Amino acid sequence: MTETLEHLIARHATTLDAAIDAIETRKNWSPFRDSPSSKFHAPGKPGAGKAAFETLLGKPFDLQQPGTIGQLGSEVSPFTRQPLGITYPQGDPATLIEAAQAAMPAWRKTASKARIALCLEMAERIYDRNFEMAHSVMHVAGQSYTQAFSGSGPNALDRGIEALAYAAKAMRDVSPSARWERTFGKEDVVLDKQYTLVPRGIGLVICCASFPTWNAYPAMFASLATGNPVIVKPHPIAILPMAIAVQECRRVLADFGCDPNLVTLAVDTLEHPVAQEFIDHPAVQIVDFTGSPRYGSHLERTLTGKLLFTETAGINSVVLESCEDLAETAKAIARATCLFSAQMCTSPQNIYVPRKGFTTATGPVSFDDVAQALVAAVDEIAEHPAMAAGIMGAVQAEPSCDIVRRLEKEAEGHRTAKVLRRPTPYEHPDFPDARTMTPLIVALPADNAALYAEEHFGPVMFIIAAESGDDAVEEATQLVREHGAISSYLYSTDEAFIARSLDAYTVSGMNLSINLHGAMWANFAAAYSDYHVTGLNPAGNACLADLAFVAGRFRIVQSRRPATREEVADAA
Repeated sequence: MTETLEHLIARHATTLDAAIDAIETRKNWSPFRDSPSSKFHAPGKPGAGKAAFETLLGKPFDLQQPGTIGQLGSEVSPFTRQPLGITYPQGDPATLIEAAQAAMPAWRKTASKARIALCLEMAERIYDRNFEMAHSVMHVAGQSYTQAFSGSGPNALDRGIEALAYAAKAMRDVSPSARWERTFGKEDVVLDKQYTLVPRGIGLVICCASFPTWNAYPAMFASLATGNPVIVKPHPIAILPMAIAVQECRRVLADFGCDPNLVTLAVDTLEHPVAQEFIDHPAVQIVDFTGSPRYGSHLERTLTGKLLFTETAGINSVVLESCEDLAETAKAIARATCLFSAQMCTSPQNIYVPRKGFTTATGPVSFDDVAQALVAAVDEIAEHPAMAAGIMGAVQAEPSCDIVRRLEKEAEGHRTAKVLRRPTPYEHPDFPDARTMTPLIVALPADNAALYAEEHFGPVMFIIAAESGDDAVEEATQLVREHGAISSYLYSTDEAFIARSLDAYTVSGMNLSINLHGAMWANFAAAYSDYHVTGLNPAGNACLADLAFVAGRFRIVQSRRPATREEVADAA
């Protein structure tokens, strides 16, 4: 590599400055295009990306890293139902940790500007492979091609760069040196002080299955930028996207004379998980976890003496107290529920509607009218295969389908619940064997929390008859406090009700979207502008992104000594 670190810092300086400006102004900005449209990309790029993905199938993944004791890999595409046939190097945990420890001293002494520039180079190179990455995400997670390209590509990388911007701010706030003067009695004391940023230790990044890159990039870049090596532990059914990311990170490090073992991949199986071996090692000092509430809660209860960042899951709700246009509002809610077959951390599950209905611009509507409008809006998506394919994608794993089928049976046997729409597959136009399932829709009174007072990871919508909008908000926020939530949605034409609700959601530590309609997805979260997760309810203890997400990844060690007479004289 002929480019020096100094040139790399200069080349990425504009991007870093723009990212810092974006988080300070909260404006719309990105260095990437998140549309796969050919008008934004070089000719042949989409086809080359697909071909690159296909060349990975059925063979060992090329990742030269230490401690390889075997090969693992059992990913199955939700679209073809066929194994990808890719195997990955199984690393011995002790050896991976030793390699990270060996790489850490030189990385700690690397200037923070250089570390950040190297991370920006990693992001740029990962984006250069985004068409390949899109197919990789599709065939392990089940996201549609468009969503895999945008949400798991540029949108996720933006979250990573957002973390870099906060890391830069946090480290810039620490002066490297100071001259301190004070008189004690008759003596003037002059001290020179030095302040050194010291990284916490190895960072373990535990990725989720459905959105493997979204939380991984911010965690990886936040730790690397602040001087910590990273070990990436992908979910066993969704390894490929993170293997590609780790491969590119290692290449960047090697190209600029850094130890590539600052970033390694740790694969495992569902039957023999390996995360706890890393977590228990004293050299691992930072754990970023995205995944199930069960394991996330276990970590929050038991992990001590280390830095832990979690995002798990929760019960996302919509309170539809009133609206001007029922059809448009139902369309917005249906789209948010159908997106990626409700396998997103922002997918709404519980839809609260006043039992007596409400009045729209065209007249009064009953609870049943609202329920039927929601069913019709879902049908509009589900009954058009091309639209369904672009929005719903595929269901990643059969257990999600099992959950929905079980709920259907429970609702059918319930005294007051009514199944309004059965969960049926749609025919994917490109993948006839795809695992698909359109949403189950159940209407029921608000006194049936046993059915809906937990997150059901799959395409299901509960339409809940609340006594009033205020009662709906009270129950929805109570569920947030007890079980957590990541996104909440409210529709109302009553400004006084909106003001009361805002206060209730704020006290519950819950982000709220109000009266969102139109082309933007209601559950879209914009990097640099939207804070993702508050850390104030059981859905997670960390926010993507804020200063708290990065500042604890390094500590400050100082030294002080008397200034020499010559130095004092020169300063005078």
